[in-house]
Amino acid sequence: MEPVEPVTALEPLSADDPAQIGPFRLLGRLGSGGMGRVYLARSAGGRTVAVKVVHPELAAQDEFRRRFAREVAALERVGGLGTAPVLGADTGAEAPWVAIGYVAGPSLRTVVAKEYGPLPAASVRSLAAGLARALEHIHAAGLVHRDLKPANVLLTVDGPRVIDFGIARAVDTVTDGGLTSTGAVVGSPGFMSPEQVRGERVTAASDIFCLGSVLAYAATGRAPFGTADSGVHAMMFRIAHDEPDLSGLPAELDELVRACLAKDPADRPAAAWLAAHVEPAEPWLPAGLLARLGRHAARLLDEDGDPTPLPQEPPRPARSRRRLVAGLGAAAALTGAAVAGALILWPGERPTTPAGSATGSTGREAPGTVPAGFRGAWEGVVKGTQDAPYETARIEITDGAPGDRAATWVQVTGERLCMGRSTLVSADEDEVVLGESDVTAGVPAKRCTPAAHQTLTMTSPDVLQWRSGAVTAAFRRVRAATEVVPKAFIGTWKQAPPPEVTGDGGELYSSEITISQGPVGAPLVHFSESYPKTDEETGEPTGGTLNCASTAVLGGAGNLLIIGPPTPDDGSDAGCEEYGAGSSQSLRVDRFEGKERLLVYGMAADGEPGEYFRKF
Repeated sequence: MEPVEPVTALEPLSADDPAQIGPFRLLGRLGSGGMGRVYLARSAGGRTVAVKVVHPELAAQDEFRRRFAREVAALERVGGLGTAPVLGADTGAEAPWVAIGYVAGPSLRTVVAKEYGPLPAASVRSLAAGLARALEHIHAAGLVHRDLKPANVLLTVDGPRVIDFGIARAVDTVTDGGLTSTGAVVGSPGFMSPEQVRGERVTAASDIFCLGSVLAYAATGRAPFGTADSGVHAMMFRIAHDEPDLSGLPAELDELVRACLAKDPADRPAAAWLAAHVEPAEPWLPAGLLARLGRHAARLLDEDGDPTPLPQEPPRPARSRRRLVAGLGAAAALTGAAVAGALILWPGERPTTPAGSATGSTGREAPGTVPAGFRGAWEGVVKGTQDAPYETARIEITDGAPGDRAATWVQVTGERLCMGRSTLVSADEDEVVLGESDVTAGVPAKRCTPAAHQTLTMTSPDVLQWRSGAVTAAFRRVRAATEVVPKAFIGTWKQAPPPEVTGDGGELYSSEITISQGPVGAPLVHFSESYPKTDEETGEPTGGTLNCASTAVLGGAGNLLIIGPPTPDDGSDAGCEEYGAGSSQSLRVDRFEGKERLLVYGMAADGEPGEYFRKF
């Protein structure tokens, strides 16, 4: 579907327009294009959404239905970070529709070409950082957007949003480039990559080239390979063979833009690298432009701002339940407030429903609340096995209505620990769907991306089937409390000196782990180590002892303790920088020769565990 930009006034609904589509109440018409009508609507919880409805004549075409369903599926896989999240859809309806979060901002094309002109260099760097984060999430979902251009980038008070996934494809299925078998262009000629115009295999690197063209346009007001005035094919030839015209590009942006516009896909930076290395400015747009966006957002939220609850729709067949996603609740925050970066403490005891608040005397769940069977904490192994995990995830679900941040999550891989919150999209007795997420903390810092769209299906009272994109895992119920560490782990554990060290040298080596009680998300595992100082070149002792300490955050407490990468403590000796900068680890307790033993396994790769015994 065509991108939809904000308008200052809505067209009123006509007699031909429905009053409601799915669970969304229509407020007015945003516009009508060649593919369908677009309405401004409200969810039951009050969120502003854009509902796109396909024209009947197009709905009758099987190929168009497939394309429309593919666009919706692509958006659902991405999950909302830096994009407009899918809040509901029925691609199998007589008139297929999709509801997405309404993005309160104009397109980059409109701002640069009609309203403001080229953006300052600091704003373009912020644009690069925001779009890189969105592309990182899109690529992590296994997709290539293939049509990143100024018209498909919307500017909001809290950053850019990427829209229009009409020609997005899964990475492993993109064997064509920019031309179909009939010679029709797939993409937007002025903002295509060389491999697209040559009809070659398209990868995530193609989006990075398009990003470079978008950044050049934002900074100069011109496409770097010209316009189609001389013909589309002439412009496509320039993309494939000529150097970009970057005259007028601020010097501080030259290296960034040229790196993205490298002809060879292998020479372009990855989205994840750009997201980690390009620092955004604050505020990210000029003050006057931000003020305009804020005024528009305020008017949008005031539009019929006190909707009455929507009537419940009759039950649908089970096979279509996943298409009909309940609308998210409260309207998206448009003030640009930053999410706190401190480590979150996870909810305490398993929540209960106050009497008379969410259930009636029959004990049945009120519409929109999370069934009791789903509430609590769940953990699973995403990669590896229960005994040798390489990636784990934990999710804790509370009661809530659609739109609430009803779930907290933690993901641990070999190199990082990430924590955040997810929004409830829908819930019934069989399935809970979580949508857009945010990151509240990460170790190392700034290395995390929000969890994607997640679906949790009940398979037994103590097991959930978790799915995010193409990845699935079994999650098992675990303890949800402020004290989750089993007593067997708590205390101080000491490692024997290295076997090659004997005699008087043994006392120079010390390695201890102290495990404290507390919740997941807290720094509960403390490492301390001492060993002789040595010459870097010869390895010979130089006299004295190096004392190092680090602390790790607890990321899971099921059968094993899962901890993130240890980070060095303040006060460690100079020379300890490398100590504690290793991988995440899994810890278990057993008995060996009649003694309790703590085994510490690295999660980044296979290897022998560290072996510790209780210190008395």
